[in-house]
Amino acid sequence: MLPRIGISVGDLAGIGPEVIYKTFLDPRLLKFCTPVVYGTAAVLFDDFPADPDLEPLRFRQVREAADIAPGKHNAVSCWEGDDDVQLTPGQPSAASGAAARQSLLAAARDLKAGLLDGLVTAPISKENTQADDFRFPGHTEFLTSFFGAKESLMLLVADELRVATVTGHIPLKDVPARLTKELLLAKLRILLASLKNDFGIEKPKIAVLGLNPHAGENGLLGTEEAAVVSPVLQQLQQSGHLTYGPYPADGYFGTGQYQQFDATLSLYHDQGLIPFKTLAFERGVNYTAGLPVVRTSPDHGTAYGIAGQFKADETSFREALYLACELVRYRQAEAEIKPLIPGPAPRDRGRRE
Repeated sequence: MLPRIGISVGDLAGIGPEVIYKTFLDPRLLKFCTPVVYGTAAVLFDDFPADPDLEPLRFRQVREAADIAPGKHNAVSCWEGDDDVQLTPGQPSAASGAAARQSLLAAARDLKAGLLDGLVTAPISKENTQADDFRFPGHTEFLTSFFGAKESLMLLVADELRVATVTGHIPLKDVPARLTKELLLAKLRILLASLKNDFGIEKPKIAVLGLNPHAGENGLLGTEEAAVVSPVLQQLQQSGHLTYGPYPADGYFGTGQYQQFDATLSLYHDQGLIPFKTLAFERGVNYTAGLPVVRTSPDHGTAYGIAGQFKADETSFREALYLACELVRYRQAEAEIKPLIPGPAPRDRGRRE
């Protein structure tokens, strides 16, 4: 069965609806998945220009995900009144934030209920999405909480380039206090497991960056490397894992050293995302590792400045869709194989007299 991929539409004032629309103009995608957009297709897509050389993009509008049709474009109604949902490009509003929130919540509920196999999220405005019942700085934090994961990991992927972050959407001034041995160890374990279980790398090789300039310069420019990073790397090395560092971030990326590793773990958001987006902005994908479900997203934001001008590049969203399909198939294949692998015979506990 084709993977059923839910798609939350993001902030309607941004480029989310446009990149979704452009992606699905290619009918070949229906050979890879059954897409399920959470929103009203007429509200989302009717104002976009139609190419006379292409078949018009049509969606099956349904009330619930249980009614979706395999191999077709589906849209699930999740807004109370379509008349109140306005797509005004470049002008975020309380209504566009509420619509983004409702789309995400509906898709997440159906994913948890097993009606979907994976989720691709279009960009939201973190500020515009806040509400009394939604106090999360981003998709990653919401989904981590919603699916009951103790920790998750923001992992940026583009072909063989993979960059993850220990800390995410927090102020830079709070990073040193948040960076503990326990947190670093938890994130490294998630990364190791994801590289092995999601990407099929049997013995992953990971580089960890330093927090300070020149990775602390032996304590002259900071002590976090010696006090936090190095002990954790040594602990994992003693367990047989290939974890190395800490590396000075500038030289590490500048010399192309990242090409020698299966993944790079940065210690804070911009340390990892700036070089990643410099190297792979158009094709990069954000994957949330450590969840019991598959979730990906494009590596860009709402781009209000170009919304409504039909200038948005859909490549990153399309790559996010492809990666979600690949990860779902890989997990499904692994789930089918594991019961066939002989394990140790169950112990006979006997009966106590």
